[in-house]
Amino acid sequence: MAHAPQAHVSQIRIPATYMRGGTSKGVFFRLQDLPEAAQAPGVARDRLLMRVIGSPDPYQKQIDGMGAATSSTSKTVILSKSTQPDHDVDYLFGQVSIDKAFVDWSGNCGNLSAAVGPFAISNGLMDPARVPQNGVATVRIWQANIGKTIIAEVPITDGAVQETGDFELDGVTFPAAEVPVAFMDPADGEGAMFPTGNVVDELEVPGVGVLKATLINAGIPTIFLNAEDLGYTGNELQDAINGNPDALAMFETIRAHGGVRMGLIQHIDEAASRQHTPKVAFVARPVDYIASSGKAVKASDVDLLVRALSMGKLHHAMMGTAAVAIGAAAAIPGTLVNLAAGGGDRTSVHFGHPSGTLRVGAEATRVGDDWVVTKAIMSRSARVLMEGHIRVPGDSF
Repeated sequence: MAHAPQAHVSQIRIPATYMRGGTSKGVFFRLQDLPEAAQAPGVARDRLLMRVIGSPDPYQKQIDGMGAATSSTSKTVILSKSTQPDHDVDYLFGQVSIDKAFVDWSGNCGNLSAAVGPFAISNGLMDPARVPQNGVATVRIWQANIGKTIIAEVPITDGAVQETGDFELDGVTFPAAEVPVAFMDPADGEGAMFPTGNVVDELEVPGVGVLKATLINAGIPTIFLNAEDLGYTGNELQDAINGNPDALAMFETIRAHGGVRMGLIQHIDEAASRQHTPKVAFVARPVDYIASSGKAVKASDVDLLVRALSMGKLHHAMMGTAAVAIGAAAAIPGTLVNLAAGGGDRTSVHFGHPSGTLRVGAEATRVGDDWVVTKAIMSRSARVLMEGHIRVPGDSF
């Protein structure tokens, strides 16, 4: 007796662009191109984006998706014409967990922010009248995750986004066109820049001890620690920490307790489902080291060293949002970042990270008892890697 063939659902095609922004990569969508069920926040959208990236993957490889098994490459972006006055594009960022079934919407991606302006111009989300034939297009971005403004200066040649150039960014192999990005009023969300009211706190972490910490909300909520308090020198590369399960567990414990102290979570158990924020970073006075590319970084070349963890692993370079936090903290006297850089007043800082160095500027002013950073600025680059259609099984969301 013949059996009827088993019905299998077919794949669907969704217009998408795979882009590099700074030292990250992500899959970019126009909101209007998403399947109707995924055009609003919720389970369908999260399931679709996880399937696009290839998560959750117990093998932690994301072989069956567009992710590349690192926090820098497990990213999705949804863009639309802005709903906000005096803005061009709304930018929503989803950090997809690699091995767990969730998308973290709690923060921004500073690196991919550099790709938002170019995408908006190239995909009809920007008023053509605001794009010169040659010169620079100023793209006013509404960062929807945290309700903040980002200003990107996108080079334009013959009416199109210029992607090639000679700007070099440590952590990115090939040069490209420079895209200056300004993060306006970067204190994250509605809270104070220093949630505890202090530029340095004592953070008690069971099994670790009492650590000096700067807990700051700028760019992204970040916990800054002194490298030496953790037994580090600040010139570590990825393998020194990512190859050490005990170190990773320690940093996650610190992150959970810091998150509670910052008021981001009520209990340390909640940290597991909020992987994107807060970040943990450690700082040190400059020493010579060899970056992961083989490039020599001299102590005299930088103001301080910073190493940061993202999604449970030491980052290969520096997250853009954490760079904003570094710039903001460096501009405020007395923070651990400021002290590692030599203390005093400064409007920019040049720091060493595992892939090389980065400069970030910030303007800080004191308003009563609080500090306000009006903007933080850094240069990134961006490039379209592939464009066309993403395919996913039709029943995957």
